[in-house]
Parts: sequence; structure tokens; C-alpha cells
Amino acid sequence: MKNTIAVLALSSFFVFSACKKKEAVATSTEKTQDKKSDELVVDSIIVKDSTKITDSLKLAFTSKLLIFPTLKDKALLDSIYFHHDNVKDFSKSGLQTYVENEKNSYFNTMKNDNKDWYSDITYAQQWYSSSYMNLKSNTNGYMHIQYTGSAYIGGAHDEYGFSERVFDLNHNKKLELKDITTMPNNKLEALLMKNIDKINTGGMDGDNEVKNSEMLLVEKIPASDNFYFDQKNLYFHYSPYEIAAFAAGDITIPISWDELKGTLNAEFKERMKIK
Repeated sequence: MKNTIAVLALSSFFVFSACKKKEAVATSTEKTQDKKSDELVVDSIIVKDSTKITDSLKLAFTSKLLIFPTLKDKALLDSIYFHHDNVKDFSKSGLQTYVENEKNSYFNTMKNDNKDWYSDITYAQQWYSSSYMNLKSNTNGYMHIQYTGSAYIGGAHDEYGFSERVFDLNHNKKLELKDITTMPNNKLEALLMKNIDKINTGGMDGDNEVKNSEMLLVEKIPASDNFYFDQKNLYFHYSPYEIAAFAAGDITIPISWDELKGTLNAEFKERMKIK
């Protein structure tokens, strides 16, 4: 039951919400300037804290949010912070307050609403929830953010998941698969199955293979919205249990631009300079 709840929490990337701190809060601010664009300014906040629930159990919380002071389009910002439904203030102070409330709510909920989970713990352990936003690239007006979340609430192992999102800053929107290729889903699914054992190395080198196909839990691999790209390939990223056993870990499957030849959106192809 606990692991099921952890997976559900990851699917929404830890929409937490408030409790009195029992240990000092470690809050840091990280500033970065994207080198590839003079217009995109990127800042971030990181909130870390922990609290003791019982003599044997400690809870830890970590959350990192990116901040984009130069982005003003509300629809775009709503899409960027999709895993935080109640964000109203996208300023640095507003997001700082929001994350503090998430942290407090997580501690409060775990302490007061889930006592049966830890009432029989007799040995020291730490449960945790972590979520991060990381800017992976900003190329030709396409901004790629990776969202990661992980949690441990007892059991054999922790749970973790990923969400990849690409935002078209020229058009103030989240990029959809149809904005890249017109290839039908059944043909994309066939390519994903064909490339399942290719390791994400930024290329299609046949010497780099793992047998993820032997751990598949599905008969066909869906072409999901969890994608990103570079100059060589379109990548689909799957979290543990999404298509394969936990032992396979997260799986990234590349599809080369050559395999998508003749189906690429003209604007996308031109902006990415794909030949």
C-alpha cells in the first residue's frame, strides 16, 4: 500500500502542502544564466529540511524550482509549473513561499495522517521526498526542462520518476509531438520497440545495447508526451514500471531524425537545422 502511494505521489511530482519546523531549514538560492540565449534568465530556489517523527524515524524534504524572471506569459508559466497546480505567484518570493508550504504540508501529513505506516518501526531509518527542476538545454528557442521526483516510505526500495518537457519559447507553449512529426503512432511504436535495447548515448551505435526488451511489461511501447531531442535524435523517456520491471530502471529510447525522414514539421526542421 505504501509503495502504491509513493508511485502515485511521483506521478504528480509531489504536490505537497504546512507544520512547525523541528530542525533548522536549509534554504539556498542558485543563480544561473543560460549561455545560449541572451534573453532567457534562469534563477532557482532550493529548500531542504528534515524533522524527527519518532525515535526511529526521520523525514527529509528537498525541492528545487527554477525561476524565469523574463518569462511573462501566464499560460506558458502554468505549463512550466504543471506539477504545482496552485502556484499563483511566479516571482522568486512567491515560489519560495509556495515551496515552504509544500514542505510543511508534507511533514504535517506524514506525521499526523499516516501514523499506522511507522507505528511499528523499531530500527533507525529516514524517509524522504525530493523533487527537482533542471534546465537541460535551451536551443533554437526550444527550452528542455527535466522534472525528477523520488520518495522512500519504507519497503524494499525507493520510488522515482521523470518528466521531460520542451517549451517553444517562440510561441509561448509546451511543444507537442505533433509539432515535431506527423508519423502515425503505430509506426512510432514500432520504432520504439525496434530501438528498445539502444542505450541513450546521443547516437544510434549498435555496439551500445542492453536487454531492456527482456524486462518489458507491455506488448507495445506508447509514444508518450515524455520526450526531448537533440541534433541527432528524438528521445522518449520512461520511468520505472512504466514499460518495464523496476530492475530495468528508467529507460530512454532514441529515434533518429533519419528514421523520421519525410514526417518532420517544416518549422521544427528548419529551426533545428536538420538536413
